[in-house]
Amino acid sequence: MGKIRAVIVEDDFRVADIHEKFLNKFAEIDVIGKALNAKQMIRILEQKKPDLLLLDVYLPDKLGSDLLPIIRQKFPQVDIIMITAAIDKEILEHALRYGVEYYLIKPVKMERFYQTIEEYLNKSQLLQTKRDLDQDFVDLIFQKKSPTKEKNGVILPKGVDEITLSKVRTVLEMSDTGLSAEQVSVQIGASRTTARRYLEYLISVRECKAEVVYGVVGRPERRYCKI
Repeated sequence: MGKIRAVIVEDDFRVADIHEKFLNKFAEIDVIGKALNAKQMIRILEQKKPDLLLLDVYLPDKLGSDLLPIIRQKFPQVDIIMITAAIDKEILEHALRYGVEYYLIKPVKMERFYQTIEEYLNKSQLLQTKRDLDQDFVDLIFQKKSPTKEKNGVILPKGVDEITLSKVRTVLEMSDTGLSAEQVSVQIGASRTTARRYLEYLISVRECKAEVVYGVVGRPERRYCKI
């Protein structure tokens, strides 16, 4: 999966910098531009054609919600996450009509921000790797399964889906020496944090174990293997 090119639209440059620093924690994302107003945003979208847009509502020259029809008409390929202090129900309904992926209300807790970006990356990866659709996959993409269950009826915790879990199990079964979370993330095409979450889940249900090993420079590394 190629890197996701992201643009941040936020009238407060300090908040924009915080969002940028946070997104930079994800190896799968490149922040390719920041805009303080609608005019700058349109120019960046035209020049750089990003994949993801973090959009505020209260911009100095135009409401972000009013920009949605323009964005959808001119840049239909871009995914939108709205991050705003707007709590008007009409703005939310407007966002839903124009296909906004997520709607986060300020102040956003770091954990919630992190979870949202993770979910977005997972969905993007699933859409790129899946060729043949079935209803279970479509339900997963549209987040219609709650709670998620495995075929044996076991209820999975939030943030763990059967498709990705199956990939992680397969990767572990193919390894004789154990793998780090980073190695697993590369093989399943997900973030390291996502891989670690699934690995720790497998530990909790006693399907795998972890041990700390030391590399050539003495740096400890947690490695996972099937039980």
